[in-house]
Amino acid sequence: MNDHHHTAHFDWAALGALLERQADLYIPLFEQAVAWPRELLATGGRGTADVNQILDIGSGPGVISSLLARTFPRAAVVAVDGSAELLDRARTRAAREGLTDRVHTLQADLPDGLDALDEADLIWTSQALHHIGDQQAMMGRLSRLVRPGGLLAVVEGGLPTRFLPRDVGLGRPGLQARLDVAEEDGFTEMRAALPDARAMVEDWPGRLADGGLIPTGSRTFLLDLPAPLGTEARDYLNADLTRRRDRLRDRLDADDLATLDRLLDPNDEAGLLQRPDVFFLTAKTVHTARSPGTSA
Repeated sequence: MNDHHHTAHFDWAALGALLERQADLYIPLFEQAVAWPRELLATGGRGTADVNQILDIGSGPGVISSLLARTFPRAAVVAVDGSAELLDRARTRAAREGLTDRVHTLQADLPDGLDALDEADLIWTSQALHHIGDQQAMMGRLSRLVRPGGLLAVVEGGLPTRFLPRDVGLGRPGLQARLDVAEEDGFTEMRAALPDARAMVEDWPGRLADGGLIPTGSRTFLLDLPAPLGTEARDYLNADLTRRRDRLRDRLDADDLATLDRLLDPNDEAGLLQRPDVFFLTAKTVHTARSPGTSA
């Protein structure tokens, strides 16, 4: 569920802790999101007992892999990621939650690593497709791994995170909107630099249908942590905004950089760690589609 998608090469060993903190923060959102495919599989003639194999493609530190294992108590879950460091975290989490017998890991670079995978009843992929140059080709390869009657769930899109009022009393109002513009420009450049990059209209239900699946709907799930934000979430937000400031520094003007510096100063009463109006509001969209046919 990696949101940090504007750098071509990541230091996963350094980034892993932040990604795991992010995923832990998002657990209330993803508990709802993962429950929805379970409902869709049940209404399509399957119960949780019939879901035996799940793939978590682009699993990162494995927080959702373990959540999938808890949601589908008879299923084996394979966390698939290209980073050995993140998969180490996935194994550690599974062991901590008593899921070692059902959560397994596979290091594989995408998309070619998909060739090593067996079919699954449910494939979950969270914000991994946009790292692939030819997203439609990747969608087709994932679709072919879904067992008849099974489900593919793709997490892409949603809404940008908001954490402060429009006017924070520092610099020009509208800082977060300008951060969004800088992020979008960086995202476009990242996509253009990917191997085999192809432009694609991001109509995800349409793209799922083009991959040979039957769309079963899209739903958006909200994470709403009101002000005053708790310490754990506040610390994560501060760490994440620090990375964003470093990543976007060449895309922002001096006034916005000065505002960010104050927001990130732990000793400043106007900073994120002290001010009372800090909140955390975001949304993730899940697009689902079923493989034609029925399970044997």
